[in-house]
Amino acid sequence: MTFDDLQQNPKLLLLDCISGSTAYNLNVKGSDTDKKGIFIMPQRQLYGFTQTDQVANSTNDEVYFEIRRFLELLTKNNPNILELLSTPGQFVLYRHPLMDLIKPEDFLSKLCLDTFAGYAHSQIKKARGLNKKINKPIDEARKTVLDFCYVIHDNGSVTLKEWLQVNNFQQQQCGLVNLDHFRDVYLLYHQKQLKAGYFRGITSGADADDVQLSSVPKGVAHLAVMNFNKDGYSVYCKEYTEYREWEAKRNEVRYQSTLSHGKSYDAKNMMHTFRLLNMAGEIAQYGQVIVNRPDRDFLLKIRNGKFEFDELMKMVDEKMEQINELYRTSALPNKPDLQKAEDILLQIRTEFYENSPL
Repeated sequence: MTFDDLQQNPKLLLLDCISGSTAYNLNVKGSDTDKKGIFIMPQRQLYGFTQTDQVANSTNDEVYFEIRRFLELLTKNNPNILELLSTPGQFVLYRHPLMDLIKPEDFLSKLCLDTFAGYAHSQIKKARGLNKKINKPIDEARKTVLDFCYVIHDNGSVTLKEWLQVNNFQQQQCGLVNLDHFRDVYLLYHQKQLKAGYFRGITSGADADDVQLSSVPKGVAHLAVMNFNKDGYSVYCKEYTEYREWEAKRNEVRYQSTLSHGKSYDAKNMMHTFRLLNMAGEIAQYGQVIVNRPDRDFLLKIRNGKFEFDELMKMVDEKMEQINELYRTSALPNKPDLQKAEDILLQIRTEFYENSPL
């Protein structure tokens, strides 16, 4: 079963809806029109080797779930599935009578705290990361181990690079040995102290990920004590890699849009984060999934960059406290009834195949 197969066999559809920003009442000029729906596998394919959980068009803005997969995700309180089941009537293009067997209120549970609010909270973490990336960009030139080395000097410290420059030394001419009982602390020597032989240098080169040790003859006094901030270097390497990957993969149009309102956050993503938080609270408070957003004006203000980032973060913290309390006192079950979902699946398949053998 493919997307094209489904388009050629519309009798397999159980539900066909306009979804996304249009259904949320959050569409603006230039918004795409998304579609989601539910289909049922032809009986022959169901009993055969070929199983299909979902199909989509090439741009992934039209997605259809097979009824078993749909009900499986419904029992997990997946936000996309609950929203699809609760699509406002004006956006329902087709609805098979058998869909009346599936009522969203029968499946809402306290799992929504994690699936709606929990997902929104994870997006907030990404937003904080994006905010940091925008406001604290990492230079393209990668730092080396030497940038994280420091030398004790005059009751304080100076960078190793400064110390080398003052003494007119090259790192390749220096040698290190461990200082006992001190983590990542070394005694530092220079080639000029040797009568024969050579030191290995502080690092093996610009690509080195650690310092290296040398053999030092007995009786040679160290010139300095050096510390390598290895933890700081490890954190930097991780952040550098993440930043370069983000830079390479980011949607440039969306990124420029983020910069255009000067608030240093992905406004569209932040809008949907607050939408999910508000929907999570409504589920606990009213026992329903409100797709067409009554808070449209507030959400579009977020999209248009009307709030400062720190202001939104404060709102998120306050909302999470409120939502946690709503779920703590909610009468919702802890999780949906899996047996009920399975009974509905069997009833839908039985009646559909009896009345529409395919």
